[in-house]
Amino acid sequence: MYTFIVNPNARSGLGHRLWTLVENDLKRRNTKYQVFFTRYQRHAIKIIRELTSDLKRHTIIVLGGDGTINEVINGITQLSNVTLGYIPIGSSNDFARGLRLPTDTQKALDNILTPTKYTPVNIGVLTYNGKKRRFIVSSGIGFDAGVCHEAAVSRIKLLLNRLHLGKLTYVGIALRQILALQPQEMTLILDDSRKITFNKTYFAAAMNLMYEGGGFMFCPNADSQDDRLDIIVIANLSKLKILALLPTAYKGWHTRFRGVNIYTCKKVDITSTAALPVHTDGEPILRQTKASICLESEKLRIIG
Repeated sequence: MYTFIVNPNARSGLGHRLWTLVENDLKRRNTKYQVFFTRYQRHAIKIIRELTSDLKRHTIIVLGGDGTINEVINGITQLSNVTLGYIPIGSSNDFARGLRLPTDTQKALDNILTPTKYTPVNIGVLTYNGKKRRFIVSSGIGFDAGVCHEAAVSRIKLLLNRLHLGKLTYVGIALRQILALQPQEMTLILDDSRKITFNKTYFAAAMNLMYEGGGFMFCPNADSQDDRLDIIVIANLSKLKILALLPTAYKGWHTRFRGVNIYTCKKVDITSTAALPVHTDGEPILRQTKASICLESEKLRIIG
């Protein structure tokens, strides 16, 4: 039995239209399934929490964007009991891009119904202000989170999605955020032992996969199966240099420049002198001055 979680409003209603095609194919193949449609923010968390509370094995298929994936993994009661499939229709699709999953709807469905491999992946956990939230792509504080916060309420994003140019949303917002952002002093403690302080920090992000923000390859060596997080910190650069570096991040070429700092660890504690935007997989979290990020002990099995 496949359980489909469908975000009908993804990409300005594309989710609903694509589900009709998927459902027709499922019926043609006589595939057993059930479907739940998300109706409001964090609805998928509630659906999956209720579904997986029986602690039985479930195969869950998400038709939506990275935000829907994030909600689903946050609702799973026990990660080792779930097999996850994905049909991407979001604006950024960094989850599919990072795991090289099919982005074509028909190919993605074929891959799910007749799988050739399964991939066990790490799941990250952000702890902030006594709360926890999982992520599968990345979690960050500062500039990258600010972009996510603005994109979440952007009317331009809705327009560009209708034109199939949603990826440009993040580029335009990123340029504006860089010009408006005031860099802050930030301290990182890696694995409870190595302390590093940066004076003018634009952002710090923990990457489980190599891409975020619609294709920025911030940590080219990030591997969701290696039991480690890749940390990127952008600090002590002029805004002009950051603007010049930003396009190179699509190819991962930014890592060769001074001011781009990359580390690997199992856990990182981040403290900022001022409250900054925070995100998990692009989903906004209220501004924070402290955040702790690590990995779950269990992995999640992905189809593909």
